Amino acid sequence: MFATQKLASQALADVFAGHTLTDALAKVWQEAPDLRPQQRGAIQDLSYGSLRHLGLLEGVLKQLLHKPVHEDGLRALLLVALYQLHFTRAAPYSVVDHAVKVSTHLGSGQGKGLVNAILRNFLRQRDTLVAGARETPRGRWSHPDWWVAQVRDAYPAQWEHVLASANLHPPLTLRVNRRRGDVAGYLARLEHEGIEARALDDTAIRVAHPVGVDRLPGFFDGDVSVQDWGAQHAARLLDVADGMRVLDACAAPGGKTGHLLELAGVDLTAVDADPARLRRVADNLQRLHLDATLVAGDAATPESWWDGTPFDRVLADVPCSATGVARRHPDIKWLRRAEDFAGFAAQQAAMLDALWRLVAPGGKLLYATCSIFPAENARQAQAFSLRHADAQPLPLGPALPEDGQLLPTPEHDGFFYALFRKTAA
Repeated sequence: MFATQKLASQALADVFAGHTLTDALAKVWQEAPDLRPQQRGAIQDLSYGSLRHLGLLEGVLKQLLHKPVHEDGLRALLLVALYQLHFTRAAPYSVVDHAVKVSTHLGSGQGKGLVNAILRNFLRQRDTLVAGARETPRGRWSHPDWWVAQVRDAYPAQWEHVLASANLHPPLTLRVNRRRGDVAGYLARLEHEGIEARALDDTAIRVAHPVGVDRLPGFFDGDVSVQDWGAQHAARLLDVADGMRVLDACAAPGGKTGHLLELAGVDLTAVDADPARLRRVADNLQRLHLDATLVAGDAATPESWWDGTPFDRVLADVPCSATGVARRHPDIKWLRRAEDFAGFAAQQAAMLDALWRLVAPGGKLLYATCSIFPAENARQAQAFSLRHADAQPLPLGPALPEDGQLLPTPEHDGFFYALFRKTAA
């Protein structure tokens, strides 16, 4: 436990310093290459869990401290240990003992005496401290105050459910490659492996208890992919057909790219501004035995990479706040700022206008985000319609809400979709 607690605290401290949790964990794996898979899993659980419930843990810690802890390493250690004591089945004496030992390696002036006192006081007063932390919106919902306020304003009838859903463990959802099988056949293969699962629709399967991809039969042969159910709507909404010319803008890591190619024999171009992320698209397509033209380029400046031939279908899966997938990336809640949204909105509008020029007459563009905030979603789509008289909004069908906003549920993450056809006008 000593190593996992120490390294999880290190990752958390890096997030407090402004790094993403993905980058913080990559640094841990690089500095500790000999970790066993079980240890890596434990470090991930502690890091993700501590950030998922950070507001509550901070509220508890604040009540236990006589003065704030300004050292990120020590603060992170205390929060990780509190998470273990309140949310896991780890033996309390072991959690406290190892935290005290870790504190001696931090070079802190406050050191092990403070850690020992804080954690033992928590064990004595747990119920009172947790109740006290939950008296504030930040402590109750483990989201920043501005986030709570904006969700409440946007969804007055659903805001509590939206916030609570963002603190759940995300589901493991699969997309069956219909070129290589069907849902019924793959469910039978999962049952043979002792993996409990159920169908969500004709290509999506929800696995009851998450497992590694190495346990999924045929994963490395391209029979199935991991993709959230909400994200699987994107390819279907574009209703691609054989022979169409299709653009997947901002394509990395390639989940939607692969899905489009599974649905029809299209001539697909996948664009992403980050060459390193584009390599992930290539890896995904290789696993699926599919081909596309991969282009490193900025979707907002297509003149630098577009050959001038219009596309029948364009997927504009634009950069956004990613607030709809916060339970998969809980650091988002604490790294985002309310003022970030103006920048996202400006970038999204520029990309939409640039990509619209690439759509053939009669063709369609799907605007997609993994956000829950109207500034990036409904208001963005409405403004686009006002700027382009030839952009005809299309219905999304019975599988999606009329306004295109999917809110997080136990079955899927949060997404937004708006579909447009280019008319002759």
